[in-house]
Amino acid sequence: MAGRDLRTLFSSNDRSIAASEAFTNRQAQWQAVTVGLAEHIRHVTRADFDVEDLEAPRRNILVFHGVGGIGKSTLSRKIEASLASSGHRPVQWESSPHPEERTLPVRIDLARAAGMDFERVILTIRLAVAALGRPMPAFDLALRRYWEHNHPGEPIEDYLRRGGLLSRFSAAAALPQQIQSALSDVAQALLLPGTVGGALGHGAGALIKALRERRQSVRALAGCSRLADLLEAEPDLEALSFYPHLLAWDLARLTVGKSALPVILLDTFEDTGDRTHRDFERLLQRIVWLMPNAFFVVTGRNRLQWAETCLEGQLDWTGPNTWPGLVSDAAHGGSGVSGRQILIGDFSPEDCEDYLARRLSRDGQPLIDEPVRRIIAERSHGLPLHLDLSVMRYLELRRGGTQPQVTDFDHDFPALIARTLSDLTAEERDVLRSVSLLDAFSVPLATQVAGMSHDAPALRLTERPFIRESSSGVWPFHVHDLIRAAVRNADDGSDDRWSDQDWQRAAQRAFPALESQWRQDLRRDRAVLVGCLQQGLLLARDFRLDLGWLTDAAFQYVGDSIWEPLALPAADARSSDGLLTAADALVETLSAIARRQHEHRERTVVRLSAVLASRLLPDDLVELATYYLAKAQRDLGLTDDSRRGMQRVAAADGRLASAARRGLAHLSRLSGDFPTAVETAGRLGWEGRHHRVLGDVWWVQGDMERAIAAYLAARSEAEEHGAVGETAMVQAHLAFAVSFADPLRADDELELVDHLLSRLSLRSSEMTVRIAALVRDAGLSADVPDRAAALLAEIGVSGISYAAAKLQLALCFHHAVLDAQDVLVDTITRLRELTQSGDYAYYVEIAYFMAGLPFPEHTAQARWINGERQTRERWRHLVQTRRSHLGTTC
Repeated sequence: MAGRDLRTLFSSNDRSIAASEAFTNRQAQWQAVTVGLAEHIRHVTRADFDVEDLEAPRRNILVFHGVGGIGKSTLSRKIEASLASSGHRPVQWESSPHPEERTLPVRIDLARAAGMDFERVILTIRLAVAALGRPMPAFDLALRRYWEHNHPGEPIEDYLRRGGLLSRFSAAAALPQQIQSALSDVAQALLLPGTVGGALGHGAGALIKALRERRQSVRALAGCSRLADLLEAEPDLEALSFYPHLLAWDLARLTVGKSALPVILLDTFEDTGDRTHRDFERLLQRIVWLMPNAFFVVTGRNRLQWAETCLEGQLDWTGPNTWPGLVSDAAHGGSGVSGRQILIGDFSPEDCEDYLARRLSRDGQPLIDEPVRRIIAERSHGLPLHLDLSVMRYLELRRGGTQPQVTDFDHDFPALIARTLSDLTAEERDVLRSVSLLDAFSVPLATQVAGMSHDAPALRLTERPFIRESSSGVWPFHVHDLIRAAVRNADDGSDDRWSDQDWQRAAQRAFPALESQWRQDLRRDRAVLVGCLQQGLLLARDFRLDLGWLTDAAFQYVGDSIWEPLALPAADARSSDGLLTAADALVETLSAIARRQHEHRERTVVRLSAVLASRLLPDDLVELATYYLAKAQRDLGLTDDSRRGMQRVAAADGRLASAARRGLAHLSRLSGDFPTAVETAGRLGWEGRHHRVLGDVWWVQGDMERAIAAYLAARSEAEEHGAVGETAMVQAHLAFAVSFADPLRADDELELVDHLLSRLSLRSSEMTVRIAALVRDAGLSADVPDRAAALLAEIGVSGISYAAAKLQLALCFHHAVLDAQDVLVDTITRLRELTQSGDYAYYVEIAYFMAGLPFPEHTAQARWINGERQTRERWRHLVQTRRSHLGTTC
């Protein structure tokens, strides 16, 4: 039944289903094996290689580690089969790097269930070497002495037969004869009397004496400098662990035609012990160290720690100089992945599809239909164990008489928890459950959330393969997505499973822990703010916590107008409008405010109106929602609604009162009441962004010099306060004003604002910049109208009405510079249509100023700061200056 998945085969009566063991991808891991083998072969075939050198660093090991169920054992079996025979190599795997070099692969499963003790490990390696058909005299002599001492009266062949080892290795039956051959040679060389079997027992002293004297009669063994010492030692388990040195020496003496490269695969290495009990691990490490001419491939859940100096005394050989290939790059500021310690990653979506399509089939076609395969792949996050469990669930559902549907696989498997928790300590399990509440964490944060007084459990947990590390986030660690979902959502049948109250207590520890992370951030890092805010909102929502510090964090979030996305995963049960708690309302408020940079302003109005209607927000956050609702209404041209909202916020005299007063000044400006806007700006101060308000007033007067000065003052003030979003916003306005006055300088200002906006999400400012570029090129570039048409379409999607009017004004400037009267009149007509509500109606006046044309009758007139005549002259002068510049450039 090779290549068949027997467990699946016996899960259904339908014999038409082909249940195959699906092996997918892992080319990268196989390439690591072939590269490692090639390097090892080059090393051991060098003239200066000495198998008895016990001080040289060891590079004869490759480690694959990963979460339970990732496919490590399957990979180990495939590597063994591929090295044993090219016919068993997966088609996607390339051939070995040195086909002329014979490999001797042997896989040893160290799982507790396999019952593999150290004695069986040694025998398994020797049985594999028996395939060479040659005695290993030094090793065999020591092994025979060990055997007679520890298994008196029991022939080794009986032990092998009873343990199943004889049936596993085809050449195993030859081992007793090979051992006897070695004994016979020694007895003959020393002229010892008695049977061959007892030769060593009675003549050990004579052999040891001959070896020490390096007699000619035992010259074949005298070259092994440590054989006499090992034969003198008490033949116990400790001595047995050093015998691999003898086997390595024997292998090194074989001629080229008779030799082979042992490749020893140690699977399920995590079952050798834990960080406290390393006795078995120490014995296994001796094998690796004492056989430098063998290549070892270790597969297990955890990274080997042999290169860490802290293990000195627990293991015989430790430290980075001893095991250079096992050193983590994290020690050098890297990613934490070393060249010889490879984390086995999740399957790609394509590999998941391939696995599911080939695992169950009928008449050569996938049994699981494509929609179900797709949802299983999505839910698996690439973890093969989840795919395997889903296949079994599919068959279980079919046995019930129903055709499995997509909805049947919105499912978490308790088996995932069992596999994940199986080798964790109780403290590590508590930390894992605690940090599963968080998107990401650090060791101090994990310790605090778990309610512990020491970091050791969190530190140990971060070394587990289901904990992923990234240097790009605020906190370096996060739990594998599927493992996190399983720990949080699946029925946990473990003895120390958490109750609902346990989860609630953990959330109540995590919430203030996040607050302390945020408040301790002296640099006021936006990434820390957003990380704490996002995770805190999720906890408050899912565990119905009071908002507490989230209110302060929310105001800091909106304060700089940067608008990083805030998106929380959907909750399990929501009301029809999606709002049940204050946290729900705050999440929706902040999401609507941030998303307005990417959504039509009508959508923003609808969302914020629903939040206010829910009456779930506390009063100070009602102010927040009301203010941004009023801003969105202003952008849509709903001036009266916007004014009422701004007045309510200003009257409340809360945190956004200054911003609301600025909003009222803007409303005065867009209605053409410029004196009132200037008067209001004088009372705003920095919090009300007074310089920006003045700049917005002065540029429409045509007084670009004063506008530029105001914007420069606003930019300096924003930089002093570290307000990145405000700095970018002001720079956009500055570039717009400069584009009218000096197209050459505008290049530098536009380049700067592009740099500032590249890290932000400020859609209205981005539009201002693009309009500024049109103003800069007015009269100079023939493609200005085409670029304006493309931008107008994008403005229509955003719902920012004033941007459309501002764009038409830029076109009027372009046509006025070119003295294209007919086109200019058409553009003014469109501008009049856009401003017929009265907002920005003064743009029509400015267009006539540019063209030097008188107003038609019934044209609404603004309250200009210096009167109509002086304003007209300024705008006309800007046009004429551009014409002069145009003549110069031509």
